[in-house]
Amino acid sequence: MRAAVVVFPGSNCDRDLAVAFQREGFAVDMVWHKETALPDGVDIVGVPGGFSYGDYLRCGAIAAQSPICQAVLAHTGRGGYALGVCNGFQVLTETGILPGALLRNAGLKYICKTVGLRVETTDSAFTGGYAKGQEIAIPIAHHDGNYFADEATLETLRGDDRIAFTYTDNPNGSVGDIAGILSDNRRVLGMMPHPERAADPGHGGTDGAAFFRALGGLLAPA
Repeated sequence: MRAAVVVFPGSNCDRDLAVAFQREGFAVDMVWHKETALPDGVDIVGVPGGFSYGDYLRCGAIAAQSPICQAVLAHTGRGGYALGVCNGFQVLTETGILPGALLRNAGLKYICKTVGLRVETTDSAFTGGYAKGQEIAIPIAHHDGNYFADEATLETLRGDDRIAFTYTDNPNGSVGDIAGILSDNRRVLGMMPHPERAADPGHGGTDGAAFFRALGGLLAPA
């Protein structure tokens, strides 16, 4: 199994994400944003958290124009798996790979704490290690995590069972308490909370470990 973790100027969770993949047996390539192609044989692309390009203009907007994002678009367009966490979720919405947008937190302040999430679907490679309705504790660290989409998009997400996680106590104003969503083919996930920061006992919680374990189990060679 091979994962590619994209690195932008200002990424600061790229190593965390790489280690979480490696713990479940993935070989990991760190891919600089100026590259124009992903390594051969990549099973999943990870777009990490941080502050790509200093969050200038709009969070994720400049990163979405990086050369590597054209390769990520091509990868997901042919059915490849991708995961965007925090700033990575913002990048995936800015590229159009996922619908909606991430706005400034309703309280207008940066939030960094562990929050409760509810698993809304187990029908994906990312959530198959949990039970539907299970509540887990995962850290957040963001200033622009307020998910917004128009009502037609929300109806599609709900009707197609594409809401992966919701907040049990909404910290940022996200519409419908949404914390993470899936693409229409269910192979791309964007989420604001950081499962890679809850994947080792040293993190103070391991509720994110099942997330990466499920990915490893599904994408492992038969």
